[in-house]
Amino acid sequence: MLSTLIADFRIIFERDPAARSWLEVLFCYPGLQALLLHRFAHWLHVLGLPFIPRLISHVARFLTGIEIHPGAYIGQGVFIDHGMGVVIGETTIVGNYALIYQDVTLGGTGKESGKRHPTLGENVVVGAGAKVLGNIQLGNNVRVGAGSVVLRDVPSDCTVVGVPGRIVHRSGERVDPLEHGRLPDSEAQVIRALVDRLEVLEQQLQVLQQDQATRAKVPAIAAAIANGNHSLSNPWVSPPHLTSDSNAANCRLSDRVIEEFLDGAGI
Repeated sequence: MLSTLIADFRIIFERDPAARSWLEVLFCYPGLQALLLHRFAHWLHVLGLPFIPRLISHVARFLTGIEIHPGAYIGQGVFIDHGMGVVIGETTIVGNYALIYQDVTLGGTGKESGKRHPTLGENVVVGAGAKVLGNIQLGNNVRVGAGSVVLRDVPSDCTVVGVPGRIVHRSGERVDPLEHGRLPDSEAQVIRALVDRLEVLEQQLQVLQQDQATRAKVPAIAAAIANGNHSLSNPWVSPPHLTSDSNAANCRLSDRVIEEFLDGAGI
């Protein structure tokens, strides 16, 4: 127990650049305080003591804004950063050295009995506002992007983003636990691909329309020449063709609303 408490205390200095002194961490970090109270409540819960563990959990929720059921198992070196709004269910298992941000829910999906909450491996990072629901397993070194909703198992060394959560890979590149701005955005990539394809299709349609208009002039031109009208001696205009320049993959839509959306989404 003592080694676990020491690990909980030390991990804060490793992962929070704002931590300056042990006194500040001990009295001003609700994540650490919630874990201290939870470990005591969990010990009483394991002993089978009624009511008191839940009361301690309720007091911790009032003091820190973090709700951890006494039945949840929390490994050593876990850091709950800020922590306001964090909810951890009864049968949740959190592996060693996990990093959990504010407004995270590790909850269930119904009233089923038995194991009904998620299991997190070691070194898992759950971003702010993320929801991990149901009896699912997240492997070691998993990263859950902020605001994501995870409803299925996630293998080790993967990153999950979106609603519902989608597994994306970083091609073997390791992402620092604190660098949430580098998480890939799969939805943005799909939207960008669709917009680029739409633009190519519009260009092709324009070419076909101009070619059709040119072909429609053939009878009139032939009749004018047959009647001796040579003023249209050079009536042909070559239709435009698509170019394969390097900017073809970039969106050039003139719609201001779409451009502002793409820029705002960082696509």
